[in-house]
Amino acid sequence: MHMTRRDLLQNVAILLGGSIVGGSVFSISGCKSADKPVNALFNESQVAFMNEIADTILPATSSPGAKAANVGNFMSVMVLDCYTERDQKVFLAGLDKIDELSEKQFNASFVNATPAERTTLLTVLDKEQKEYQGKKGKDDPSHYFRMMKELSVLGYFSSKEGATQALRYLPVPGKYDGSFPYKKGDKAWATT
Repeated sequence: MHMTRRDLLQNVAILLGGSIVGGSVFSISGCKSADKPVNALFNESQVAFMNEIADTILPATSSPGAKAANVGNFMSVMVLDCYTERDQKVFLAGLDKIDELSEKQFNASFVNATPAERTTLLTVLDKEQKEYQGKKGKDDPSHYFRMMKELSVLGYFSSKEGATQALRYLPVPGKYDGSFPYKKGDKAWATT
């Protein structure tokens, strides 16, 4: 079965426990490949920057991190193909904002900040986005960090690295077994 971007977005919404940015757009029309190349919206350094943000959210542990899965490239395609122009502007401004906050707080760009500093900054932004999302109006745009976090999770767990090394994966699943043994701490399945 071929999985579309729309299917992936709906699955990540369930994973995140709610709707995702632009969810109504995805359910109505799905994502459409843009008429322009990704580099019309993002340059290489921005894609590398998004890889660093995603890797701070999902760092390498016993499985590869988000940067190894090139989640930054995935994010750039999704923002171009699936986000409204308004959400694209919020997302791009958010990239600048993260660097500004890092410079202000740590005297270093986000890319040059230590892993601990990056985590501290993104933890503050995660708290901020949760508060914002709870108060925002129906027609207000989502917080830029919410967009980045959602795309990081979606991009990572739909990548080869995330699906085959962070999750359990069978390229051709067998029959359904409702009483398959599960031990606490087992990885979730990438396929069903």
